[in-house]
Amino acid sequence: MEQIYVIMLIVLGILAIIDLIVGVSNDAVNFLNSAIGSKAVSFKTTMIVASLGVLVGAMFSSGMMEIARSGIFVPSMFSFNDVMIIFLAVMITDILLLDVFNSLGLPTSTTVSIIFELLGAAVCLALYKIYTTDDSFDNLGMYINTKKATTIVYSILLSVVLSFSLGSLIQYISRLIFTFHYEKKLKYFGAIFGGVAISAITFFILIKGLKGVSFISKEQFSWIDKNQFLILGVSFVVFLVLSQILIQFFKINILRVIILIGTFALALAFAGNDLVNFIGVPIAAFNSYEIFQHSGVSSDEFMMGALANNDIVAPFYFLLIAGVVMVITLWTSKKARSVIETELSLSRQGDGVDKFLPNTASRFIVRLGVNIGEGINYFLPNKLQIKIDERFISVTKPTKNLKDEPAFDMVRASVNLMVASILISIGTSLKLPLSTTYVTFMVAMGSSFADRAWDRESAVYRIAGVFKVIGGWFFTAFIAFILAFIMAYILKVGEVFAFVGLLLLLGIMLYRSSRKHKEKVKEEDEVKSLRKEDIATVNEMITESSSQIAKVFRKTSALYSNLIDNLSLLDLAKLKQNKKDQKKLEKEIDELKSNVFYFIKNLDDNSVEASKFYILILGYLQDMVQSIDFITANSYSHVNNNHKKLKFNQIKGLKTIDQQLQNMLQSLEESFKNEDFHKIDLILNEKQVLLDTVSELISKQIKTIRTTETSPKNSKLYFGLLLEVNDLVKSIVNLLELFKEFNKLNKK
Repeated sequence: MEQIYVIMLIVLGILAIIDLIVGVSNDAVNFLNSAIGSKAVSFKTTMIVASLGVLVGAMFSSGMMEIARSGIFVPSMFSFNDVMIIFLAVMITDILLLDVFNSLGLPTSTTVSIIFELLGAAVCLALYKIYTTDDSFDNLGMYINTKKATTIVYSILLSVVLSFSLGSLIQYISRLIFTFHYEKKLKYFGAIFGGVAISAITFFILIKGLKGVSFISKEQFSWIDKNQFLILGVSFVVFLVLSQILIQFFKINILRVIILIGTFALALAFAGNDLVNFIGVPIAAFNSYEIFQHSGVSSDEFMMGALANNDIVAPFYFLLIAGVVMVITLWTSKKARSVIETELSLSRQGDGVDKFLPNTASRFIVRLGVNIGEGINYFLPNKLQIKIDERFISVTKPTKNLKDEPAFDMVRASVNLMVASILISIGTSLKLPLSTTYVTFMVAMGSSFADRAWDRESAVYRIAGVFKVIGGWFFTAFIAFILAFIMAYILKVGEVFAFVGLLLLLGIMLYRSSRKHKEKVKEEDEVKSLRKEDIATVNEMITESSSQIAKVFRKTSALYSNLIDNLSLLDLAKLKQNKKDQKKLEKEIDELKSNVFYFIKNLDDNSVEASKFYILILGYLQDMVQSIDFITANSYSHVNNNHKKLKFNQIKGLKTIDQQLQNMLQSLEESFKNEDFHKIDLILNEKQVLLDTVSELISKQIKTIRTTETSPKNSKLYFGLLLEVNDLVKSIVNLLELFKEFNKLNKK
């Protein structure tokens, strides 16, 4: 029977590696955001520094594993078989949950997820034991450390409010001092700022980053804990002097130094403290098996009280392997970059594509903020308002190539790292349960708010994004508990069959998730809208617009063809998917329109006609998409309302149009894709064939109505589809004539 537990240990080891991958993909944003967002150093340097921090933190993380063994449940109340079921349920749930958040590009707390998964699985088995032994449900508290769950909820609220407020305040003061032209100010205030920031980050390493590491004894850490103010004072003086030397004699930008040290510190703390979230459970299972192995008692009778022994430490080679896996993941994970992009998009100083849609709450807060701001300005003297506004005037980039423009400057990046370090250090020393993820994210949001990155143009979208992320944190706790509870019950009841079945399910879901994410990334690359740095000349504009037009032609052709097939079969599910595809196409055109401002601004000074041409092109593309939208919506509505199927002749007519339209759009796609516009005249001459077909089908339907047609809904749909095809063709023709004319003028 012990063989099944050996297999479980092997599976848990594999799951630990998978969990490390999905966990690091989510948590990497905590320590990479500031350095990557500010572009203080190269991406390669940032990754090397972060990798060193992760590796060092992981190798000396052995003292933090007790939370998985006894922090949530009471081991003495559970048998060896029970704890193995708990650990399996937790790992399966954790991988699924974190992978979902990574796929969505949303940061969440791995600490919250692991704690509530342990809580959910333990509660399930505790209730099962109480029920099967006729024990009282009042004794549930003997099995579970319920105080931990309350502490985590409190942690979310405390982290959100405190981090956002302090991040906003420190950033506002820092911007008033340094402005966006901080290079000159660093000569006078850089040493003081460096002394404060590096002291705070160093203190963070001592208090949080080294907590529980194996090379610091309890006595040494106790001395550090008791002499915090002395350490801070000495550190400030030392780093003040060092900062002045670096600035004065070596001409080094002290902000770069702060960002590098801060990145290393947060990476160290992440690996040293959060590693338990990924491998703590498998290591606890390994420890459990070692305790049980020579007991001579059955797995259902042997109780795991020994698992609470604080002298148990994680084997060094486990930590080393975990550190290597985390570093490899850091360099290779595409999902990690999706999570980083989410946070950067919400804190970006300049404009960008907004990833989140506004909601009622975000609109209300923006409106409230505007009113409060106007009220404050009413009482502030005009001269003071002008002076404050001058401190927040952004630096205008001298070049049109904005590809490497940072999301925010190094002042904000330094504030993010400094404030996060201070808050987490204070929280740890006062035993306040501040989450690293929550603190770093909300400090970044607070500093971007104070830096006026959330202006009237973007605030409503970014606040909606922040709400979505915070909502995801609470959702993490709830769904982690429920899922782990269900997994534990299935494993307890289904035993070996459930074990195999859940592993197969996990593999299938991870495969599907990976495939969908690859498709999503590929799709985003394919439909990547005209970026403001991409276009500078008329020729570049023609090339890029030709590529975009070719994509719209291809997708329009595919959409119409699929619609007619699905409508003829009354396939509601596929028509619903057609609606989603149409919305994606519509969103692509909207993104193109959103970048018109930057497109016009970046073109050559003598390219007014090119700008006008591009705006008209987008107008015709929008007309095409609106025609497809009408066809899609009406077809779906017709089938969804269970109306009669179209007649054979009606479907035949629509198929005829489909074939002619496909031939036309495929030829156009080929022409625009290869920038070979010689066929445009030929296609324009043949367009009348398609319009004549539409006209003929309309006439036939009129005759049919007067003789045999008995369904007004069918006639309404059929006429609507024919008329929209007519409009679609005319929009295509208008686009072709415009493109043909402009191309001739450009060649002259």
